[in-house]
Amino acid sequence: MEPLTYGLEDIFEKVESNIRLTLEDGVKLLNTKNMLGLGYLANERRKSQTGNFVYFNNNGHINYSNVCKIRCGFCAFGKEPGEKGSYTMDLEEIVRRAENYGSLGATEIHIVGGIHPDLPFSYYLDLIRRVHKAVPSVSLKAFTAAEYDYYSQLEGIPVEEILLQMKEAGVSFVTGGGAENFSQRVRDIICPGKLTGERWLEIHRTAHRLGIPSNANMLFGIIETDEEVIQHLLALRNLQDETGGFYALIPTAFHPKNTKFADIKQASAIRTLKIMAVSRLILDNFKYIKAYWVASSPQVAQIALTFGANDLDGVVREEKIYHTAGASSPQMQTESELINLINELGLTAVERDTYYNILKTYETSSSK
Repeated sequence: MEPLTYGLEDIFEKVESNIRLTLEDGVKLLNTKNMLGLGYLANERRKSQTGNFVYFNNNGHINYSNVCKIRCGFCAFGKEPGEKGSYTMDLEEIVRRAENYGSLGATEIHIVGGIHPDLPFSYYLDLIRRVHKAVPSVSLKAFTAAEYDYYSQLEGIPVEEILLQMKEAGVSFVTGGGAENFSQRVRDIICPGKLTGERWLEIHRTAHRLGIPSNANMLFGIIETDEEVIQHLLALRNLQDETGGFYALIPTAFHPKNTKFADIKQASAIRTLKIMAVSRLILDNFKYIKAYWVASSPQVAQIALTFGANDLDGVVREEKIYHTAGASSPQMQTESELINLINELGLTAVERDTYYNILKTYETSSSK
């Protein structure tokens, strides 16, 4: 029987000595056949960060519009203005949805949409003001760096001023969307015309400086190389060293259906687990790695909890972006379903708010 460290002896030594992993280390881990050793390393790092706690929250999504002028090739969600299936919610409908989520106990609403060519900036500010007024106790995790970049262009003012106005209106957290992969080679192919990776990092740096925390995303399973995956993670690690403003990384698998890359085979469960584990090991300064069940399926997300992940996101409610691209996961998971996914592994399920304050814990006898 091969030892747990087989082929990874040098990386085991680094991790045990708290020596930071390099680009070369990350690429090696992505190519290892020693899944047990990789999972063990990531799991040990996860336990050192948050013990046996695995987090989820009571949240809802509002995708206010799918009209988008950029039309990234990897996206099945965006539509041209007037195209069949395109929509833009009026503010009254958005407020009604937010109030419904609030009545269901949601502590967070996730708000993102397309880069709409016709809506004025006042629409977005009013959206936040009205939702915040309707559900003042609910955290508003709103808009991607791509959206903030567009608002800055639309108004002809620095993104710092846009973020300050949004913060005053009620935004308390910036989503991680728009990151995809920071490699310009990748971006030129899958999302030409979108903000650069450097601009994404600059906007999150600015948000952190203004006291607005954020998450970070990473798209995988499309055309990126192993080196580009690790370079993306290292760029996030560097910014986290600088600002400390990131809470979680959300690695999200590409869904090819209904996109310009429909011929690409979807990332395997093995690749997904490797990405989760390597993200945990490279990002030694991130406390939380999300196994986003919407993108990976609840079953793979559950296994990812033994490969370094420690967050299942939340109940979600009405996610449109991944489901438009063919995600077969349910539209939502109940709290009891999420708790069972966690407790079945002997881990402690923790309901959290947006900032990882503990609201309630659900332990099994084996997790005590």
